[in-house]
Amino acid sequence: MANLITVGRLLLLFFVVAMIYHRGPVAVALAMALVALVFAGDGLDGYVARRRGSTSPFGAVFDIAGDRVVEQILWIVFAHLDLVGVWVPLVVVTRGSVVDALRSLSYADGMTAFGERNMMRSALTRWLTAGRFMRALFGYAKALGFVFLTGYVQFGRDRSTGDGALDALYGMAWFNAAGWIIVWSALALTIIRGVPVIIDALGAYNLASAPRATVSGTPPAEGIRDPRGRT
Repeated sequence: MANLITVGRLLLLFFVVAMIYHRGPVAVALAMALVALVFAGDGLDGYVARRRGSTSPFGAVFDIAGDRVVEQILWIVFAHLDLVGVWVPLVVVTRGSVVDALRSLSYADGMTAFGERNMMRSALTRWLTAGRFMRALFGYAKALGFVFLTGYVQFGRDRSTGDGALDALYGMAWFNAAGWIIVWSALALTIIRGVPVIIDALGAYNLASAPRATVSGTPPAEGIRDPRGRT
């Protein structure tokens, strides 16, 4: 069930992108509601998995992969529509690719991103990436930021139908300022939460790759491979 929710989120995302490019007040308003639903499903799939006792390594990886697809596609769409610079999706995609590649090392050792056995080596990393407060803050920032950008697609455009509600809302200076603050905060958190993961992963990898001494203190024989396949 949890994996089906993740699949549903991805299908909704494709519909959201279609509505964004279709434009028009009704299409954009619908897209805004669906973006909120897509991000609400991010917490729902994990909750369902825990309640049903169906958590699994595949589900954890699939959930993270779904999150990456949602975030990266939306940043690319808004960069294509000139709402953010093209450097934004470049940074986000690079961050996600590097973090997930390093995490794959821990998955090979039976670890998970947020479970009891993980590669997080510092309290700061645990607080930034696994702490309930920071995960909630990051989730809300992304959801609100992307909803704001979705509505901004229609702001200031000539609309022959509709009552101009989006123009009136986005025309308020305080609303615009708050929206952009949330957008850039979401991007900042994306980067900030990725840096300690990279540092910890590199530290764990370097320690794991150090030569292992035997009981007598001599290095292992040449040609013997450790569990990761390195000699």
